[in-house]
Amino acid sequence: MSATPASGPIGIGEAARASGVSAKMVRHYESLGLLGQVARTDSGYRQYGAADVHTLRFIRRARDLGFSMAEIAELVSLWHDRSRASADVKRIAQRHLAELEQRIAALQDMRRTLDQLVCHCHGDARPDCPILDDLAGTSG
Repeated sequence: MSATPASGPIGIGEAARASGVSAKMVRHYESLGLLGQVARTDSGYRQYGAADVHTLRFIRRARDLGFSMAEIAELVSLWHDRSRASADVKRIAQRHLAELEQRIAALQDMRRTLDQLVCHCHGDARPDCPILDDLAGTSG
């Protein structure tokens, strides 16, 4: 990953490389308003500064943690608001954590079910298969 630009504005490709976000996603985040107003050259090329790259890194990290785009928009707004209450940030993170725990529990249930189905399937030349029976709703 490249360093944050210190010598002035950079183009979208360099901003993408510096932040670890694809140019397509940089445009997407800009279209969602997560970057604010991005400067443009007279010919219309985007120009990004160090603050934009920092914001892109923030967004990438939030995406890595599974936050939704709506949550990221809230977090970016709170990050830029120096008078924010950390309780607002914590509330978003706690809600996301609870959602992750629910998804993990659902995945663990799926794993247990599949494990049982695999254990009950002979996996031989016979046509009967408890996996297919379960998927068809005829097991039982």
